[in-house]
Amino acid sequence: MSDLIQKAKEYLCPPGNGVYTVHTAKVLKDNYHQSLYNTTEAKEVKAKWKESFKNLESNNCPALFGITSDIGGGIQRGANWGPLFIRSELELDKVIDLGDTKTIPHFLHDKYLNKETLKQCQQELYNGKDLPVSALSIAEDFSYEFFKNFPERALISLGGDHSVSYPLVKSWIKAKKEQGKKVGIIHFDAHTDLMDKRLGVDICFASWAYHMIEHLDSPSDLLQYGIRSSGRPKEFWTEKLGIQQYWAQDFKSKGLGAIIDETMSYLKKREIDEVYISFDIDFLDAAYASSTGTPESGGLAPHEGIALIEAIGEKFKVTGADLVEVAPFVSSYMKDPKSLEPHTTLQSAKSIVTKFIEIAQRQCQ
Repeated sequence: MSDLIQKAKEYLCPPGNGVYTVHTAKVLKDNYHQSLYNTTEAKEVKAKWKESFKNLESNNCPALFGITSDIGGGIQRGANWGPLFIRSELELDKVIDLGDTKTIPHFLHDKYLNKETLKQCQQELYNGKDLPVSALSIAEDFSYEFFKNFPERALISLGGDHSVSYPLVKSWIKAKKEQGKKVGIIHFDAHTDLMDKRLGVDICFASWAYHMIEHLDSPSDLLQYGIRSSGRPKEFWTEKLGIQQYWAQDFKSKGLGAIIDETMSYLKKREIDEVYISFDIDFLDAAYASSTGTPESGGLAPHEGIALIEAIGEKFKVTGADLVEVAPFVSSYMKDPKSLEPHTTLQSAKSIVTKFIEIAQRQCQ
């Protein structure tokens, strides 16, 4: 536990501070700090945030974690603001907000950095300590420590572009395997994210799911829902990679109830003990979520995603979940000043994260 708290204090910063800025969204950040810590003064916020880590030892509440990185996106940026804007919509009773990763907005993962750059950033962030400096590298080490220390507790993460799921899911699988658990990944998305690399880069929003396959017992333990934008037909992914998929058109042809029933039966047959749920907001139809990097029409409604999440949470332990790709400043408002965005997207995101929290609280009782 002491190692986890020490890493939290070194790797993270108060919630809302992950995006390095002075004026942008300051009112939103101040309002959130006021609601959490009853102050907006920076030193007091930091002190009370550190003090809150004591709650990790005294209760079993789910934890909230922000990864304010959008460097792994590839179409439109802006998902780095997702964690702050989503938090501002939530009711955070019985949830411990761990804060955000320290985020240098130019770096994705430490393996892409040369030694001199790494050294300079370690000096800036940690007074020269040999610690990770990129958001994804920080998230991987910290989240593994969390899952190792709290095998029964849920970590609910807010992104960020979908590359942030790479460290989260990877560390979750590692910790759960060490705990002897059989795991499965539930992935909601308009896209498969199954490229091995994009423009020569192996970790990004379009490849994270592909790189989780090697860590699972079988590709069959990755289930994807809502796919409707892919350079390959469904058969390519299901037959070549062995992925279990339900495309958006399957929801229309089979019906939500049938897909829920098939999912429950499939997870039981695979003898899954615990699941991780990764939810890209573009799983939803663009009418419900256009403030995102790649909004897609022909998607599902929030209540359909929530129904599936609830069914999974009733039968299987959910110890990790993330909501990604909410980009509040990327919206149809730029084209239509009368648009209700990003409000509609944020309300959709709120409904999904609230369901994650409800399930986590229920399972910890």
